[in-house]
Amino acid sequence: MSQNNGRPQLLHIGAVAERTELSLRTLRHYDEIGLVNPSERSEGGFRLYSEADVERILLIRRMKPLDFTLEQMRELLDVTHDVAQPDAPLEARQKLHEIEAIAIERRSALEKKVAMADEFLSRLRDLSTPAHQDDAGEREV
Repeated sequence: MSQNNGRPQLLHIGAVAERTELSLRTLRHYDEIGLVNPSERSEGGFRLYSEADVERILLIRRMKPLDFTLEQMRELLDVTHDVAQPDAPLEARQKLHEIEAIAIERRSALEKKVAMADEFLSRLRDLSTPAHQDDAGEREV
C-alpha cells in the first residue's frame, strides 16, 4: 500500500470487497460481530481498512471453503496475532498446529468431494455423447 502524507493508505470497503472477493454485506457483518474491524472511519463514517485488516480478511476468506465457524475464525486470528509476537506463548503455537491439522483433514475431505464431482461430470459427458452405432444401425452399449 502506498503512503499518503507519511500515513499508510487506507481502503474503502468497496476496494476491500473487490480485492478479497467478498461482498460488502459480508465485510459489514464481520465488522458488526467484531471479527475484523476497520482500522479507521472517515469523517463521513465510512469504513477504512489497512493492509493488515485486508490480510486478516483474506485469512478468513481462505478458511470459508473449509467450513470453519466464525468462532474458529476469530480464534485463528487471535492465535496468528499471538504467534507473530517475539515471545509467542507455547499454547498459541500448539493451537495453531491443531487448527492446521483440522484444515488438512477438511481439505482432504474436499479433495474427495471434488473427485466424486469429477466422476459425476465424466459420467454426464459419457451419457450426453451420441452412442456409437454398429453397421445395422443399432446402438452399441
